[in-house]
Amino acid sequence: MKKFDGILICTDLDGTLLNSERRVSAENLEAIEYFKSEGGKFTFVTGRMPFFVGEIFNTVKPNAPIGCVNGGGIFDFSENRYIYTVEAPREILELVDYADRMLPELGIQVNSFDRLYFCGENQAMVDFRRVTGVPDLRSKIFDVKEPIAKIVFGDNDVERITRLAELLNAHPRASEFDFVRSELTLYEILPKGVNKGSVIPVLAKHLGIDPARTVALGDYNNDIPMLKAAGLGIAVANACPEAKAAADRITVSNDEHAIARVIRDIDEGFFLYFS
Repeated sequence: MKKFDGILICTDLDGTLLNSERRVSAENLEAIEYFKSEGGKFTFVTGRMPFFVGEIFNTVKPNAPIGCVNGGGIFDFSENRYIYTVEAPREILELVDYADRMLPELGIQVNSFDRLYFCGENQAMVDFRRVTGVPDLRSKIFDVKEPIAKIVFGDNDVERITRLAELLNAHPRASEFDFVRSELTLYEILPKGVNKGSVIPVLAKHLGIDPARTVALGDYNNDIPMLKAAGLGIAVANACPEAKAAADRITVSNDEHAIARVIRDIDEGFFLYFS
């Protein structure tokens, strides 16, 4: 039996696995390889779609399927297919249309499981494409016919995002969906019950791992369900106050090789259940 058999580590990307330069440090990569070589399962759970994480995937080489679209899917790169998805009901577009009419300055993305459609344009969307390199695929809201995974609103005016949250939560259909602020300038609508935490038990069952022996790392509000769902939830030192409050432990920051530190702590028996 190897040292880390039966342990699954799931990490967020931005602000957690990736440092401030949006890179995976050599220290983290070395620790991940050691963890995998000793029987551990390592992956990430992200708000991004699979096509958007290819470079990171090829760098890190997770040995388990990834959680994606903020818990709406699990994608197995070894088979190049989703093994789990949760589709949003079409009524989600009613909320998008309402938000667009009430706050026409908003940037809007309608995410299918394979494509990202820009249905509202502003500087936040321009910045998003520049940073991510995703294609500038435009569409009207109701012209998206594919199954919908989630909706993302973006605006560099954080007060407008706060106003959006108030409007959506007061909508008559609000109880049919979940909402999350995934970054300071981003706000998302998800199918009811879908979040980063909802994929943890599904992924653990798929891998034959006891959910109690799962570890999750994150830094922001959308990571909170994952921190709570895992056997051990760990917030990085640079995490928002809400994520820190939800975590079982707090480790070093994303610029101090947090993944390597957690793997070392498991290895040295700091988390007794995993030793």
